[in-house]
Amino acid sequence: MRNYETETKQRVEFIRGLIKSAGANGVVYGNSGGKDSALVGILCKMACSDTVGIIMPCGSKRNYEIDKTDGIALAKQFDIAVRVVDLSAVKNELVRSVSENTKLTDLATANIAPRLRMTTLYSIAASEKRLVAGTGNRSEGYMGYFTKWGDGAFDFNPIADLTVTEIYDFLRFLKAPEFIISKAPSAGLFDGQTDESEMGISYSSIDDFLLNGTVNEKDKTVIEKFHKVSEHKREMPVVYS
Repeated sequence: MRNYETETKQRVEFIRGLIKSAGANGVVYGNSGGKDSALVGILCKMACSDTVGIIMPCGSKRNYEIDKTDGIALAKQFDIAVRVVDLSAVKNELVRSVSENTKLTDLATANIAPRLRMTTLYSIAASEKRLVAGTGNRSEGYMGYFTKWGDGAFDFNPIADLTVTEIYDFLRFLKAPEFIISKAPSAGLFDGQTDESEMGISYSSIDDFLLNGTVNEKDKTVIEKFHKVSEHKREMPVVYS
């Protein structure tokens, strides 16, 4: 069991050090209304008063409803600034334009949203001299359950070493609202989507493997498959040398 009081202090100092060394004015991150962005937002706000969470609905009905509502409520509780950038029209136009040149697959279309969000965060960061905070956790990272050059792009990530189980424990320590903790994890890329249903395995099983090395054969097969095919996401691009 981690000592979350110590963890909080160390991570806050880590963020402050990065901001100072970069000569940045503040932090910007994607406020999705989920567990990971909640923890990142809380820690960044503790480290830097000029922390802004950007809510970026992009086509999914859930983005406009529960995710937006929860993101605003969490930010209000922890006094985090919020802005909303609606990306649905941008996505629709991009899909239309690209579709004139190729037949987009469902996966390619779904990954447009996180890449537009990355572009939005870096546009704001560059304009306001901010660092972009990542919001991915260890469980997602091991499974490759993130979008390359989308939510996998950031200047720093203060929670990348934490499993989903530890994220929940950390949020409880920080007294985050229950509606964040009890909500089924979802990337919100399309309506009805949840992380666990899409991967075909529970986060508790993934975390038991990562933290304790315990896993049944069925889940081990799923974990190994996801980890192997996503290796390219965790490596720098291949270059000729």
